[in-house]
Amino acid sequence: MINTGSHYSVIGLMSGTSLDGVDIAFCRFSVDKNRWTYEIVHGETIGYPDSWKQILLNLEKADALTFQQTNVDYGIYLGTLVVDFIKKYDLEPDFISSHGHTIFHQPEKKLTVQIGSGSAIAAVCNLPVVCDFRSLDVALGGQGAPLVPVGDKLLFSKFDFCLNLGGFSNVSYQYNDERIAFDISPVNIVMNAVCAKLGKEYDNGGEVASTGTINESLLHSLNELEYYKLPFDSPKSLGKEWVIKNINPLLEKFKLIEADVLMTFCEHVAMQIAKALNNKPCGNLLVTGGGVYNTFLMEKIKKHVIHQLTIPGKETIEFKEALVFAFLGVLRMRNEINCLKSVTGAKHDNVGGVVALPNPPKGRVG
Repeated sequence: MINTGSHYSVIGLMSGTSLDGVDIAFCRFSVDKNRWTYEIVHGETIGYPDSWKQILLNLEKADALTFQQTNVDYGIYLGTLVVDFIKKYDLEPDFISSHGHTIFHQPEKKLTVQIGSGSAIAAVCNLPVVCDFRSLDVALGGQGAPLVPVGDKLLFSKFDFCLNLGGFSNVSYQYNDERIAFDISPVNIVMNAVCAKLGKEYDNGGEVASTGTINESLLHSLNELEYYKLPFDSPKSLGKEWVIKNINPLLEKFKLIEADVLMTFCEHVAMQIAKALNNKPCGNLLVTGGGVYNTFLMEKIKKHVIHQLTIPGKETIEFKEALVFAFLGVLRMRNEINCLKSVTGAKHDNVGGVVALPNPPKGRVG
């Protein structure tokens, strides 16, 4: 399905590894002489009920039948959220573009899985759906991540660097006429899990972290992890499995109170971001994602990073990833490159995404 129009109205869906909820954004895009403009018209984050949180947290351990059934059930759940969103704002989207929720991400094994059946979403919403953006790139030898840099390049080009603070921190920037991007470190996927031990969903403003003390031994152990020794400006990505294998054992080993863990981890995140970016000329750094609201973490980052930080408006902070996945869907529908080999390490640039159509195209038998 190829759409070569110049105006698009799309709903973008994003669920991050930190399990904050499902981001839904209704976005409009226009293109004129290869220059794109965008607008986030409406955006909401729908928090997960406890039942879905537990399912998503434990799905990696499920049997095959349960996994497949959950893929469908989660697609139906997403579709229902979208239908309610459309009714609430009286929207007429052209299609839906869904990232899904990542359960497995092991590109070294050519494996990446984001659940949320596109066919189920399409059937519930009676709209075309673009999903499964990462699999083709992984099959081509890439990391399948990060994917947001295409949006950074075409929608946010006025910024020298684009940093996202979500479940993981990742950055993208232009270097030697190529887009460079990589995951830097875990962020909310770790800190939210620590907060859960205190009965909190997250550390509001970094209030708990600010009362803690940096544990130098834990900080040193975190900073010495092998991932941080991989070269910059080269494709590399992180997933939940890496956190389970590398971060969780360290936190269990040191047996610190939660405030000290959070304080130390904020320092670690800030140091790794600085390590990744301070070797570049000073520039304008756009910062988005839920981590922006952790004011204590942001102060740590400002202290360590040489660049000028720009914090955008609330809609861009919260829905930039949903916006970009809506945009990746637009590029997929136009059969244009939406995944860059310079970012992922794939054999070549590619057009990722599977399209599910609830109704056959007009004039065709099906």
